[in-house]
Amino acid sequence: MSLKKMFKTAPLPFQGQKRRFAGGFATALSELKAKQDVKIVIDLFGGSGLLAHIAKHIIPEAKVIYNDYDNYSQRLMNIDKTNKLLDDIRFLLDGIPRDKQRIDEQRKAKILDRIAQDDKDGYVDYITLSASLLFSAKYALTLEEFSKETFYNNIKVSAYDIDPDEYLAGLDVVRVDYKELYNQYKDVPGVVFVVDPPYLSTDTSTYNSDKYWRLRDYLDVLNVLVDTNYIFFTSNKSSLIELCEWLDDNKKEFSNPFARSVLNTQNVTINKDANYTDMMLYRFIK
Repeated sequence: MSLKKMFKTAPLPFQGQKRRFAGGFATALSELKAKQDVKIVIDLFGGSGLLAHIAKHIIPEAKVIYNDYDNYSQRLMNIDKTNKLLDDIRFLLDGIPRDKQRIDEQRKAKILDRIAQDDKDGYVDYITLSASLLFSAKYALTLEEFSKETFYNNIKVSAYDIDPDEYLAGLDVVRVDYKELYNQYKDVPGVVFVVDPPYLSTDTSTYNSDKYWRLRDYLDVLNVLVDTNYIFFTSNKSSLIELCEWLDDNKKEFSNPFARSVLNTQNVTINKDANYTDMMLYRFIK
């Protein structure tokens, strides 16, 4: 099939999207394509779909499965409603500068009234609203949660210009538990698994879950890296690589899934006093 534009960032806000790794991910896939016949690419933790979208552009002949467990595609399909709501909020914010300018309580009340109209009548993309009205990296997922937050003017100057069909072109979109998807394809030749789970102790409320991603959940993911082609994402905050190296050194029955993998890193700055390193590891063995 003929694909048009390749996105290098997710078209709508998403916690943990991998835009910093867009280039490195594309390079890793190109290396894999040069070494073997890739028939299927499976994005087990699909998130914003950015990795699946890039994979389809790099290996267009492959079947690319996007596990849209967080229902990001629903947000894309409702972009017209979101743009209309944001346009009305821009009108209410007339005269208030952008760049995290705090919004007074009177205007906040008017904005909440406007959001309530859509909340009652239909669909509200609270994640995009959070990126537009809340302090950096804060999210509220209901009208009640929003009402408790301080509002800031972070809203985009223009509307989101998105063609959902273009972004999702060629992808097989599913919504299943990642373990089910892995078990379905683990023995199929020519498969590469893209594994980008929530980071350890991450609040997963924006990932269609009301639970934190804990150590057991994180370690369970290692099972999908055994004897498979994979591209895996983590960070130095989890110490997962060091843990696996220690187990490999001290427990003979443990096989380190990151042995002989290639490491790619990106430094992430939260503020002047806090930062961490994102990591992408990949290994192609069959």
